[in-house]
Amino acid sequence: MWSSPLFWIVFAIAVFWALGAYNRLMRLRSAVVQAFGSFDAHMVRLVALLGEFGAARAAQPSSPLNAPEQEMAALQGATNQLSASLAMARARPLQADAIAALTAARDVLQACWQKAERREGQGSPQPAATDTRDALPSPWQIRWDEHVQQNDQAIRVFNDAVLHYNAAIAQFPANLLARAFGFKAARGL
Repeated sequence: MWSSPLFWIVFAIAVFWALGAYNRLMRLRSAVVQAFGSFDAHMVRLVALLGEFGAARAAQPSSPLNAPEQEMAALQGATNQLSASLAMARARPLQADAIAALTAARDVLQACWQKAERREGQGSPQPAATDTRDALPSPWQIRWDEHVQQNDQAIRVFNDAVLHYNAAIAQFPANLLARAFGFKAARGL
């Protein structure tokens, strides 16, 4: 059996297939990490925007119409939670628990932003003659919306990379190789 040329041909084919399949899985894994890096860069810019918003709010004189301290504290807490979750996910972008924590932190931040910005938008009273201007969003809301659009695009790219990676590690016979080398399914945002 060991001296049979057919055995060695089959063995060589199996080894070359395994190398090719392993390299494909590594490329797909790397694509997920790179896609997360793009999302991470967008989220860092969003956190910087929130820092600017907080600094601008702190510089403004207090007014009963401006966002109360509780809403600003909640927004700051949500920003800190997002930053911590982002750091954890940055270290482990393929682990489902890190991505789940990041998704939850992002949702909390969006809810806090909407509450604070809604109050902020009410904070600058307009004369009655300019009722059409009341419908215009604040400059902060415009910047937030731009960041959200960029983040949504980065999320789509990341989720597509995760889908391709998860599909590859679920295919037979590559799933045997994935199980042997510890490739685990990733979670999308």
